[in-house]
Amino acid sequence: MLAGYVDAVGFIELGGLFVSFMSGNSTRLATGIVDGSGAALTAATLVLLFVLGVVAGTLLGRTVPRWRRPAILILVAALLAGAAALDRHGLFAAAIAAAVLAMGAENTVFERDGEVQVGLTYMTGTLVKLGQRIAATLLGGERWGWMPYLLLWLGLVVGAVLGAAVHPWLGLGSLWIAAAAALVLAIPAAWREPARSA
Repeated sequence: MLAGYVDAVGFIELGGLFVSFMSGNSTRLATGIVDGSGAALTAATLVLLFVLGVVAGTLLGRTVPRWRRPAILILVAALLAGAAALDRHGLFAAAIAAAVLAMGAENTVFERDGEVQVGLTYMTGTLVKLGQRIAATLLGGERWGWMPYLLLWLGLVVGAVLGAAVHPWLGLGSLWIAAAAALVLAIPAAWREPARSA
């Protein structure tokens, strides 16, 4: 939900570019190259910032492996709060950069053995797995094996609806809510993380 919320706010602010959906930005980069529009440079910058956010989240997680998930969520919260604060001071580009870094870092929350297990800001793979699990169910496989993928997709969509609904009143200030949500999520992550490490 957090990724959908932040991406909807960013999408509205950027007029059709994304802060978390890099497949869309990659397509905008390609079409911008062909039509010679400035969208190509903006899209390329967003992709680069996202990758840097993934690098930051991964490095942080490797630095504090016992507390990886809560530490990354606190980083995400700090970046989102920074984005809201930067925008309040008229630093729009820096605010968007912080939001994109946060979304890149968020994707490293569910890393295991150096690989991301659950993509939080992209849904194509999730929808493919949903379709495969539905097919498996129809062929006599696990009855509810498709449900986690449906819930993950619905979470992103519900978050995006909330972000789009809040944006008209708060603009990028909507990210304060996202920052608070990331901090709240860090609490159960901190509680559970030592148990995972034991």
